[in-house]
Amino acid sequence: MTEQGLRGRRVAVVGGSIAGCAAALAARRAGADEVTLYERAPGRLGERGMGVAVHDARYAELAAAGYLDAAMPWVQLDHRNWYVRDASCPDPLGRRIARMRFPFRTYNWGSLWHELRARTPAGTEIRSGAPVTGVARAGHGAEVRTAAGGERYDLVVGADGHRSVVRAAAFAKVEPRFAGYPAWRGAFPAERLPRAGLWPESECAYVVFPGGHLIVYRIPAGPADPKGHRVNWVLYTAPSTGLTRTPGDPDAHDDTLDDAHRDRLARFADTHLPPYWATLLKTTARTELAVQTLYDFTAPRYAAGPLLLLGDAATVARPHTGAGAVKALQDASALERALTGTADLGAALDAYDGERAPAGRTLVELGRRLGDALVARTPDWAALDQRGLEEFWQRADGSGAFGGRRLR
Repeated sequence: MTEQGLRGRRVAVVGGSIAGCAAALAARRAGADEVTLYERAPGRLGERGMGVAVHDARYAELAAAGYLDAAMPWVQLDHRNWYVRDASCPDPLGRRIARMRFPFRTYNWGSLWHELRARTPAGTEIRSGAPVTGVARAGHGAEVRTAAGGERYDLVVGADGHRSVVRAAAFAKVEPRFAGYPAWRGAFPAERLPRAGLWPESECAYVVFPGGHLIVYRIPAGPADPKGHRVNWVLYTAPSTGLTRTPGDPDAHDDTLDDAHRDRLARFADTHLPPYWATLLKTTARTELAVQTLYDFTAPRYAAGPLLLLGDAATVARPHTGAGAVKALQDASALERALTGTADLGAALDAYDGERAPAGRTLVELGRRLGDALVARTPDWAALDQRGLEEFWQRADGSGAFGGRRLR
């Protein structure tokens, strides 16, 4: 192995979420003398309690690369059952039309963030409450601008989400495209789960209906309760179902949700879902609800001179892919590997782009296909059996990229 490509260089990471923490870790491991992490939020991010799912095979790779820790609490899933509402079926879960393998670990977003922030090496400067207002090329590097002024770096990593200021500086014409429907999310303590014994801990439930589906699984409770569990769910609905929202900010809980929105959600659940899952949604308090506006896009390149993109700043794929957090961590791992493989920074960034840009495009395409199949143009779910559902899924996930592709 040659001398590391960031030796003697200053690196800025814009964005302090999971992607940003992983990027800072990659930069320090790749030999950067100084790493500054800019986070727009003034406080800590680890209180978010929504779920993250990681395919077992992707976990093994990321743990071996040092981006996930076996000691962090997780819930092991091994199968997913597909349910439909059927008035003639006495089972409150609904009529099961298929069962599939589902080898995923689930995590609490906050726990994962805490773990990555704790791994940020000593000497990394973290500037919380410092929104970056702009980035501009400056000589052989780039300048990061905040309310306090500008500061020059040799490399600036954009890990600042779908509205990335770093991407805007590198590719001004790339704009996220609204997917046409939102994701309603909820999570609540498992102690409030009605008739918990009806639904095994190792099961991920796909509850399907015309114009959408509900996904439900358990996750760890979070940093404050490492042994507890929460029930995590995501509901996707086409505009035709009547449960719609205008585009908002997918990076945070939507504080505009009120009792009227919760009542609409409850009526929707009673109309479209089997009794057990409808009750589960109605068990979720208004303060435990969020709406995520879905976008998809990919930048033409992951690296442009001294500007580099990682995570959602580079590519946003719809959550149907089961690989959102995985993609960001894989980006960081690939970046570290590229930078430690050569002392030529330009060659390292080209190698990073050559590996991760195609992977990002694959996930965007997969997200669109799954969105079309699971939301926009749903089949007659009630007419499908095990074989029919397996054939449906094989067509929808034709690339086999669900859960993320294997790292090189």
